[in-house]
Amino acid sequence: MSLTISHRDTSTGPVLHVAGDLDYEHAPDLRRHLDTLALHEHQCLVVDLSGLEFCDSSGITALLAARRHAHASGADIVLAAVPANTLRVLALVGLDQVFTIRADGADPG
Repeated sequence: MSLTISHRDTSTGPVLHVAGDLDYEHAPDLRRHLDTLALHEHQCLVVDLSGLEFCDSSGITALLAARRHAHASGADIVLAAVPANTLRVLALVGLDQVFTIRADGADPG
């Protein structure tokens, strides 16, 4: 399965909806998208994973790159609607303590 990334702006910052497979083949797509994403201090980047089908270690690394990108801009990051299988992996490696994780993908504001 391929990866689709849609982007919309909200009053609190951008929301990226990631759907499909965030894997070795497609993780660079997310990184390229992040390279073009302008973030400003005090914004919050929401990465909505409600459409995520699969995420491997390359995908996790891309999510960490998103976190670095946000923090380098003085912004925060939230992972929203993380599928159970991906949430389990994040918890196993301790990244559930690194990321702010929100249960729903609803608009933050």
